[in-house]
Amino acid sequence: MKKLTTLIAGATTLMAGHSMAADITIGVPNWPSVNATAHILKVAIEENLGLDVELQNGTNPIIFEAMDSGAMHVHPEVWMPNQQNLHDTFVKDKGTVIMNPNGVEAFQGMCVDQTTADQYGITSIVDLTNPDIAAVFDSDGNGQGELWIGAPGWASTNIEKIRAKSYGYDQTMELTEIDETVAYANLDNAIKAGEPWAGFCYTPHYVFALHNMQILEEPSYEASKWNIVQPTDDPDWLEKSDAGVAWDLAYLHVHYSKSLEESHPEVANLLSNVQFDTDAVSDMTFALVIDKLEPLDYAMDWVSKNEDMVLGWMSQ
Repeated sequence: MKKLTTLIAGATTLMAGHSMAADITIGVPNWPSVNATAHILKVAIEENLGLDVELQNGTNPIIFEAMDSGAMHVHPEVWMPNQQNLHDTFVKDKGTVIMNPNGVEAFQGMCVDQTTADQYGITSIVDLTNPDIAAVFDSDGNGQGELWIGAPGWASTNIEKIRAKSYGYDQTMELTEIDETVAYANLDNAIKAGEPWAGFCYTPHYVFALHNMQILEEPSYEASKWNIVQPTDDPDWLEKSDAGVAWDLAYLHVHYSKSLEESHPEVANLLSNVQFDTDAVSDMTFALVIDKLEPLDYAMDWVSKNEDMVLGWMSQ
């Protein structure tokens, strides 16, 4: 924990000064659904509680540290178990952050576009260890196929490095980290051009509404075979980790600073009762990425159409 605090204390101090004008500050990491959720919470709080809400970009570790110090107040979408180490530190050990219990069920895994999967008989994640299969995804002639494992800064990206090492396809595939928007634009272009694509996929997400994707089969999740250490916890995290099985089901939870229970109890009450479902979150990603709606415009419309739900969050 000392290493994590040292790395991000400076950033947290800067955000504390920047956020003084707002009553509530919501952290926003870099994926579409969390951006939509953050704006929905902003509109719900401002319209119903009359408070000024600021959105502040940040990585997961920075947002958790800021919730601990009070520089930020909300993380709209914490993926569990991806952020288990941060959850354990700030929710379980320090008790400065609270998790809303209403999780949205999510899936995580590896996908190949269906046309390529059918053409080459790709069904299992182990197929990626086959040099002949890997060569199908080699677009630059360097001898390794390209595999998108997630965006920089995602905990799941680190875990996908661990999974690649555990299965062995880190030896046959080039593990690429790029922003999700770019990655799925590459997928769109590949499908239009009839070219292969392989990479990380998850639900709730719009991609399954747009494209036929083959989810690669894996051995079922076993807790005893899922040993994850994150780089914020140990510099030798990759060597000390192993995860040669499928992801367990994930759940997305709102987390918020416990300090809100005293400073703004009405906000804490709302945040403790927020609840979405998988379809709603998928619709959010589709609206922002495919329909290209402005997040604030989308959020205002969503809150207006779901007024009874929002009022229910405050009345429980």
